[in-house]
Amino acid sequence: MQKKILVVDDDPGLLTLMKARLEGAGYCVTLATGGEQAVSCAIQEIFCAAVLDFQMEDMNGIELMQNLLKIQPHLPVIILTAYGTIERAVEATKKGAYDFLTKPFEAKDLLHRLEKALEVGRLKEEVHRLSHMVRERYHFDNIIASSDKMQRILDQVAQIAATESTACIYGESGTGKELMAKAIHLSSHRAKGPFVAINCGAIPEGLLESELFGHAKGAFTGADQPKKGLLQQADGGTLFMDEIAELSLTLQVKLLRFFQDRVFYAVGGLNPIKVDIRLIAATNKDLLKAIQECKFREDLYYRIHVIPIFLPPLRERIEDVPLLAKHFFEHFKREMKKDIQGFSPEAMQRLMLHRWPGNVRELANLIERAVALSTSSIISAESLFIGMEEMPEKRRIMPLDETRREHERAYLTQVLTETRGNVSKAASLAGRYRAEFYKLLHKYNLNPGDFKS
Repeated sequence: MQKKILVVDDDPGLLTLMKARLEGAGYCVTLATGGEQAVSCAIQEIFCAAVLDFQMEDMNGIELMQNLLKIQPHLPVIILTAYGTIERAVEATKKGAYDFLTKPFEAKDLLHRLEKALEVGRLKEEVHRLSHMVRERYHFDNIIASSDKMQRILDQVAQIAATESTACIYGESGTGKELMAKAIHLSSHRAKGPFVAINCGAIPEGLLESELFGHAKGAFTGADQPKKGLLQQADGGTLFMDEIAELSLTLQVKLLRFFQDRVFYAVGGLNPIKVDIRLIAATNKDLLKAIQECKFREDLYYRIHVIPIFLPPLRERIEDVPLLAKHFFEHFKREMKKDIQGFSPEAMQRLMLHRWPGNVRELANLIERAVALSTSSIISAESLFIGMEEMPEKRRIMPLDETRREHERAYLTQVLTETRGNVSKAASLAGRYRAEFYKLLHKYNLNPGDFKS
């Protein structure tokens, strides 16, 4: 793939020469004769590097560089000038320039510096991506799940990741829809590209269009600088649109048009913008019901409902609770530097019997609170501050065999969690011979190694 280079100079002859040199070296070159035109170009597409003339009529090279870096923060910039001085070189590098080249210059010198600038830009992007991943690492490093339902979903996700198809994740709030979207992104060939997320229900409708599509300078009051929208920020990667059912019908039409053409216009913009993104949508609403109520467009539904993923609520995979509780406990224990050993059997039982209306997010918050407020070495049932009186009457009545299997698997999961996967200890606690216990593990597809620290 050709690297895109922006070249800005008010000398048409020099622009023509540089275009020929750079294209001859295999680069894709965009030319601009001034600062305003260059900013407009940067809004339309993402560049790998920029070569700017220092002395121009509408703005100098350093001013232009600062405007470009507001649009693309990691853009490596080389500044050209016929008036090269140490002071200007120092000023330019202090304000963000990668290099400073004095006219006249040899083509080989420019190409050499440009090659190094591109490598620096690549490394900056990689560092930014990795630091962002590290900040959120515990959220997606391992999706904690041992239940059959979640294992089937993870198998499905592994297949989905290898495709470019649009996916729509359905699930109640707190079930981990964004976590699953990140897992798809990080397992795909777009993993090195950006993962950009937006909660459509958390942004006022008046601002949402600008957030998605960006805006041109002067598009509305307060738009004193052009802004790239999330669609452009996600170019080459994945855009995750959470709570997509909250989009207004007007925005649904604009989004549908983008899906059809892969081209859009910034708010107040005149030029079409083309991007290459993968969309993953998510919602906690019934979209078919929303269509019947004329709140969601049917044509948009079929655009996003290519590969549906249905995340079960935590109450339907209760056997995952011990593993999740242990995971959050270890994280918050390290973060708060608390000397706590674990949960009492009564506390774990209460966790297993709670209905979890807030799903995994509620569990994480509850464990964080329990660790923060704990004054002993064991988290007791009382310190969890959750009741279980609502469980018997609200829980769905299931067939006896299904109930027995669910509770047996949950029990085995709890025992393995308590013994950190030690089968001998687990079998002893369960009052079963080791061989018999292994048969039970095989029956429920449980691997003791998954429970080791």
